[in-house]
Amino acid sequence: MTILDGLLEQADLPELDISGEEVEYARKFAMSRVHEVDLSAAVVTWVERIAAGGDRPAVRDETRALGYAELAAEARRIAALLEREGVRPGMVVAVGGVRSVTVIAAFLALELIGGVYVPADANWPAKRVSDVLEQAGAVLLFNTDPGETTPALAEGAAAAGVRVVRAREAADCPLWEGEARLESLDQPRYMLFTSGSTGRPKGAVVEHQGMVNHLYAKIVDLGMTDRDVVAQTAPLGFDISIWQMLCPLLNGGQVHVVSDEVSYDSVAFAEVIDSQEITVVELVPTMVRLLLDDLAAHGGARLAGLRWMLATGEELPTEVARRWLLEMPQAGLVNAYGPTECSDDVTHHIVTLGDLELLRLPIGTPVINTDLYVLRKDDDGRWHACEPGETGELFVGGHGVGRGYLGDHERTRDAFFRSPFGPSLTSRLYRTGDAVKVLPQGALQYLGRVDRQVKVAGVRMELGEIEAVLQRHPSVGAVAVVLHDFGTGG
Repeated sequence: MTILDGLLEQADLPELDISGEEVEYARKFAMSRVHEVDLSAAVVTWVERIAAGGDRPAVRDETRALGYAELAAEARRIAALLEREGVRPGMVVAVGGVRSVTVIAAFLALELIGGVYVPADANWPAKRVSDVLEQAGAVLLFNTDPGETTPALAEGAAAAGVRVVRAREAADCPLWEGEARLESLDQPRYMLFTSGSTGRPKGAVVEHQGMVNHLYAKIVDLGMTDRDVVAQTAPLGFDISIWQMLCPLLNGGQVHVVSDEVSYDSVAFAEVIDSQEITVVELVPTMVRLLLDDLAAHGGARLAGLRWMLATGEELPTEVARRWLLEMPQAGLVNAYGPTECSDDVTHHIVTLGDLELLRLPIGTPVINTDLYVLRKDDDGRWHACEPGETGELFVGGHGVGRGYLGDHERTRDAFFRSPFGPSLTSRLYRTGDAVKVLPQGALQYLGRVDRQVKVAGVRMELGEIEAVLQRHPSVGAVAVVLHDFGTGG
């Protein structure tokens, strides 16, 4: 069975309940950004093109480093092994193990043979591994670790009835021959499992065009060149890991895979940033705060060569941004926002000192080839367009919008719609569930989840906005605001 068997067709997606008049109104206030990029090649094709122009360093971890030609050759050997083991185009292959150069080579191998990548993190418990393998319909687990298979991976694969193939078996394989199998730009490329409100993870499927567009979005907005070195720090189950592994490989840059042991130790991580001349790092804001704290306490590394710090995955507090801008002026700070279902980030915002006067930092404007709409659902049950300054729910259109949740048609229909806004890059629209508003300067501001919007005496209020005000007091470490209805009895 291929992955397409578990996905809805475009025609099966619901229509958004919005009038023609409101569609025109929403178009007027839409945030769109079109940028021409070449989406017609797989990443592995770019790796081989760069290698043909003269080998150069491509990827490295704590145990080894590969140039572009070596990386391409390893990917082709793995592709030959996977095809020998019965993997065919459209089939899902789980890639399990610790983060390493081999994981990157395995991803490129799946591009070659047209397979679909799903990660199985070595740190997951066995039950999580088995759940992911079963829901993904993985035909095998490709274990990238050089030693024995991690017990949780082995146990999870056995419980799911999925056989394990070891990376070391590819050492003697001939190089797979032929061009990367890319039949269409909407070909499924990878699947990541997000946590659902029911506790059952959802397998979000991302297309080739969405993935590559997001890689180019980082290159365009960060001005990345062949001199950049990106730190690969994110666990394999997080969408951040995809661009960290692949983005530099489109233009001759390097990927440095940082081990968990180092990435969770701020002082050691800072030393690696300096010693390995890393120029781009993306962390959750909590880790950015810890990095600043530890550098202030222990000194040493100063991140002199760092060009960009991206903060994502949780709201970036104004206080953390202020510290970064004052203590690390050599490195720009980007507030990035985006859901896994839309190929990762859909907005970027370069934080300035002027932003620090706001209660909450902007999440920015659309990345390339992305359309953003702010809509609200009123008491009539229909969607209406929001003007700048009004609070509504964010909807995303464009190249990045994925195919939905594998084998979960009900939840797909809850979040994905046929776009009513005319011809677009995918004709799909994703409902994020996030409350936002457009600021006067034209950037979006994130206000929390829409289910935290309340009405008091008929007035809509955002609990997250109240929390942001209270959080600014220097004596407040953490705050949570909830609404209680005490009735009318006084």
